[in-house]
Amino acid sequence: MTITDRRKFILEQTRIHPVPHAPSISLHLADESVDLWRMGEEELEELGVPSPFWAFAWAGGQALARYILDNPEVVQGKRILDFASGSGLVAIAAMKAGAASAVAADIDTFASDAALINAAQNHVTIEVTAEDLLESRLDGFDLICCGDVFYDPDMTAKVLGWLDTNRRAKPVPVLVGDPKRSYFPTSRLKHLQTYEIPVQRELEDNETKKTSVYAFI
Repeated sequence: MTITDRRKFILEQTRIHPVPHAPSISLHLADESVDLWRMGEEELEELGVPSPFWAFAWAGGQALARYILDNPEVVQGKRILDFASGSGLVAIAAMKAGAASAVAADIDTFASDAALINAAQNHVTIEVTAEDLLESRLDGFDLICCGDVFYDPDMTAKVLGWLDTNRRAKPVPVLVGDPKRSYFPTSRLKHLQTYEIPVQRELEDNETKKTSVYAFI
């Protein structure tokens, strides 16, 4: 059986929780009370569901959301891109902090639907796209936010190349939220703020994860 109603699946397989490090925002997240929590890759594949990164509040996204809410001048009146957005958390934080607009971009269409559901839950309006932006030239954004994107060597190389190409055309500021995962490009980032982020032990092998916000240089 393949899931045909993504919105119904998301609502059935998540529960509303405040984001641990940004509790003014609530998201539809997976927990122990829903089947999604226990589903393996094979079962998800049979349902036609990619790995549900949108169902969890990852450390980098939480750090970016907290930073934006604490420093609203970073986004106020600006057009924000939340790249690899998952749940849409950063786009939602940007709109709550006064952004003019925010686009949650994720190639997973389940993530796009989850981001719209979460935006409505938080009484803000965002846009979504499932376009692979790594193949695109960007225009029309004043700030790019990237949370938890440096987890894989190929992904890291693609993201860095994409940012460099686009910033040569237009020097758009970039904020990165990351707990220094395996392929973290230290030399390309300027530290701004560090947080102790509550996370799920099943995902991160710990109950908190030291996570920082950086400016891309």
